[in-house]
Amino acid sequence: MKHTSSAEERRAGEGYRVPFAVDVAGAWSWRLIVIAGAGWVVWKGLGHVSLLVIAMMVAMLLAALLSPTVMLLRKKGVRAGGAAAIAELGLLLLLAVIISLTGQQLVRGFATMANKAVQGYQQLVDWWLKSLGYDLGADQLNQLLHQIENTFKDNPNTVLNGVSRVGSTAADVATGVLLTLFTLLFFLMEGERIWLFVVGLFPKDAREAVNGAGRAGWKSLGAYVRVQILVAAIDAIGIGLGAAILGVPLAIPLGVLVFLGSFIPVIGALFSGAVAVLLALVALGPVQALIMLGIVLLVQQVESHILQPLIMGKAVSLHPLAVIFSVAGGSMIFGAVGALFAVPTLAVVNSVVRYLADRGWEHDPSLRDEEFLFPHEVARREHAEEKAQERQESVKKLASRVPRHQKAEEPENRASEVSDSSED
Repeated sequence: MKHTSSAEERRAGEGYRVPFAVDVAGAWSWRLIVIAGAGWVVWKGLGHVSLLVIAMMVAMLLAALLSPTVMLLRKKGVRAGGAAAIAELGLLLLLAVIISLTGQQLVRGFATMANKAVQGYQQLVDWWLKSLGYDLGADQLNQLLHQIENTFKDNPNTVLNGVSRVGSTAADVATGVLLTLFTLLFFLMEGERIWLFVVGLFPKDAREAVNGAGRAGWKSLGAYVRVQILVAAIDAIGIGLGAAILGVPLAIPLGVLVFLGSFIPVIGALFSGAVAVLLALVALGPVQALIMLGIVLLVQQVESHILQPLIMGKAVSLHPLAVIFSVAGGSMIFGAVGALFAVPTLAVVNSVVRYLADRGWEHDPSLRDEEFLFPHEVARREHAEEKAQERQESVKKLASRVPRHQKAEEPENRASEVSDSSED
């Protein structure tokens, strides 16, 4: 009978083992498959209630925008419901004033601007084809444009990829607006209670980390929304003012288009800038169109290289490549809605991941278990602490003004009063 050594037996057994790298890869693979499957189920489920999801996300953006106003009102002593109502009604009043002043002009202007942009596009295509040696007549060019238009009409789902699945009817739009306003009111009024409920769903050991990460993401979202509005306003004023000085018609509708387009980074700026150049080409000619192109490029360069790094800072700093890929991916998956929410979502995820990676909750004293407070509640508590400290200082000052001999006589007088009362 042949005997084998223990080393040979071990080597023979190791020959049938799965390599360690393959074992680890297999373990990760089935976990990733489960996560991807769960994500697919959630995605499909959210697709059936997309109107609710979009309304909630818009309400979150508006709540992040209005939270400083609510904080200020709460510091002044206004109750939560009153502060939320004042902030939301103020926003609605501002929108109503803007629409009443420029609404009719914008409606007419956008229709005219669309026609002018199409004419400029036709001129540009005609010039480009002639430069390549293809001299198309007006009839041939119109026939080509009609074919493109019919393609859009016959295949809207293929061409637009479901961009307008939500809000395609007036009822959807009205329902979405009402849901957004209703959700916004409760976010501003009871945001702390809602957030604490979400934190309470996690295990107790993870609640402090979840709380801190969520608040870091919320802070980043608020900074992003406010910065984007400021940058969009500066872009709209710069390009609109340049168009007005140059003599381009429809300067106000063009400024509004630039303002709205700035909320979709890169793509929105390219689209609104192209419309401005096409308007100048149709109305004033190629020289003024080139000048308008220079104005657009100058404003966009100032925005990207000066305004955003200066105003936005490190709180929501995102690499341009990440912004481009997030906008492209969001638009391909969710259409125009995905392009709109891609960058703010990325900003929140970036802040949350950084906070968790740095273990920020371990060195942040304001996020202890007993101090899970919403930002406006923190401000209100700090205001109360400042008032209490001021009262203590005023008492100390009054005590310091009392003469020393009077302080010394007070115990003696009290002692004599006690002795007299005891004798009686």
